[in-house]
Amino acid sequence: MYITCLDLEGVLVPEIWIAFAEETGIPELKRTTRDEPDYDKLMKFRIGILKEHGLGLKEIQDTIAKIDPMPGAKEFLDELRSMCQTIILSDTFTQFATPLMKKLGWPTIFCNSLEVSESGEVTGFKMRCEQSKLTTVKALQSIGYETIASGDSFNDLGMIKASKAGFLFRSTEAIKKDYPELPAFETYDELLGAIKKVIAE
Repeated sequence: MYITCLDLEGVLVPEIWIAFAEETGIPELKRTTRDEPDYDKLMKFRIGILKEHGLGLKEIQDTIAKIDPMPGAKEFLDELRSMCQTIILSDTFTQFATPLMKKLGWPTIFCNSLEVSESGEVTGFKMRCEQSKLTTVKALQSIGYETIASGDSFNDLGMIKASKAGFLFRSTEAIKKDYPELPAFETYDELLGAIKKVIAE
């Protein structure tokens, strides 16, 4: 039995922090897991920038309300979910993901949570578990599932490499160059075709 594990940002929806950086005009917030492999370092940097500019959860959620899934993402997800169980594994936060899950037809998502003060200031974050994507894939394998995984960033490589089949999707040229052994796709049709082939084997 297969479970497909997908990254969220950059795969199904645009990068939330990039959208917020554009909305606020703060270019430093464009830095993502495509650029910074150390997620803890990245989030502490982001929280520092928010504090410096007096921005909180509400401002980020206002931006997220305007974000739509990538063209074709919901149809791809619907088709994939008709073929096998699918879980979105993301390093985003429940406070960010919920409105986007509604637009994607409420798929299952495992993600993290933000620590927010009563005033709405983002004070910290709580990871679901260490190396959450890789840990989850290994846990699914331990209960009898074969996993297929796809994502675009450094923090997806663990789950991609640990799965029976793993694919890069709309990744950076640098990551594709560093991991030439990983099939890399640019369209949902290509990715769906590759997953179908694995399931049919």
